Amino acid sequence: MKESSQTIDLGPLIKDGSIDTVIVAFPDHYGRLMGKRIPADYFYERILDSEIHACDYLLTSDMELEPLPGFDFSSWDSGYGDMTMKPDPSTLRLVPWLEGSALVLCDLFHEDGKPIEQSPRRILQRQIEACRQQGFFPETASELEFYLFQSTPQDLAESDYRDLTPTTPYLIDYHILGTTKDEDFLRQVRNLMPRASIPIESSKGEWGRGQHEVNLRYADALEMADRHVVFKEGVKLLASQHNVSATFMAKVSHLMAGSSCHIHTSLHAADGRNLFWDPKKDQPSDTFRSFLAGCMKHASQLSLFFAPTVNSYKRYRSNSFAPVSVAWDTDNRTCGFRVVGHGKSQRIENRIPGADVNPYLAFAATLAAGLDGISRKMKLVEPVHGNAYKTEGVERVPTTMAEAIKTLADSTLAIEAFGEDIVGHYKLLAELELATLDNMVTDAELRRYFERI
Repeated sequence: MKESSQTIDLGPLIKDGSIDTVIVAFPDHYGRLMGKRIPADYFYERILDSEIHACDYLLTSDMELEPLPGFDFSSWDSGYGDMTMKPDPSTLRLVPWLEGSALVLCDLFHEDGKPIEQSPRRILQRQIEACRQQGFFPETASELEFYLFQSTPQDLAESDYRDLTPTTPYLIDYHILGTTKDEDFLRQVRNLMPRASIPIESSKGEWGRGQHEVNLRYADALEMADRHVVFKEGVKLLASQHNVSATFMAKVSHLMAGSSCHIHTSLHAADGRNLFWDPKKDQPSDTFRSFLAGCMKHASQLSLFFAPTVNSYKRYRSNSFAPVSVAWDTDNRTCGFRVVGHGKSQRIENRIPGADVNPYLAFAATLAAGLDGISRKMKLVEPVHGNAYKTEGVERVPTTMAEAIKTLADSTLAIEAFGEDIVGHYKLLAELELATLDNMVTDAELRRYFERI
């Protein structure tokens, strides 16, 4: 059953001194929170029902916040003007890991009042609206994996991230004793996240040293994406407060398991019925089958929205619990799509995204692909039983970012669902990111070639 958002009343909390600061933020193209901190009384009186501004270069910058060239949306030639941030009151929540703080997420607009279509939150909103026009109410849940390493983020940065030491010395998948070593931190995560309107289902050890998974409870797709980005922010800050570091990189080391973000999706009716299940036949519905068929048909074309960085593609390795095939089966972890649940809980688990995914873009891609499957009444291929890593004749996910860029460029669905401007925007971001990494000389190259080449 989905969880709804829990809007707080700031007035009394400001009056009694509990809240003195409001973080006003929006998710950028990486899924990072960008924005400003506002004195709570000023926010409550002037901003909550109004707006503030931010520089529009934030949607055309790289990971280092360097302005990138070639964008129609914003550039040096356009003067890098302002965009308007309008708070969404339904997202207002406490930030229990920061003293006296609350947070609200914003939608982005041009100065003329038109929505900024390149904004990840807007991209997802459009796909949700497309669903609702057909009587579908999408619900999702994120399963996020991350690593904990000894030392603070500052210390690791100063050491150039050398000699990373996980917080546990052995694999801790479902391991109760092993995860107890990080329990002080994890207990805070489980207890504080609900106070930030992020209900937690469970935490567990994952298939790596110092690797953990936390499952967020099912919710409306936009609400889940909001929870997802706030959760990541909170985990990183709570980890630093415990003198450890959390990373959501898809692949920290070729010697370690990758970190996934399994995305669970279902479509519901306005009355709450799960439209992925046919109660009369007591089996998955035709809607479910066509939706999954669409997800599979377009998985490779839209892979850039599931695997957004160069590092993302290093996670796809056989026999690693990360998928390499666009296959499906019921409760089969070797497939890219795993069908789970029964009746009201019937859903699709997309195992292709890594923990570095931007949830707004990944959810939007999932809905666009699934809706296309429904509208075209696509037929679902037969499931792949057994080991999908070894199955021949099955489409494989792109293995490099260059391949993913090309598949996106060739996707007619992406243009139809998102628009040519949006596809061009994110394609250019990926091309520039790829070019930056391709031009870098890595430590691995020095070790491999310095003397012996």
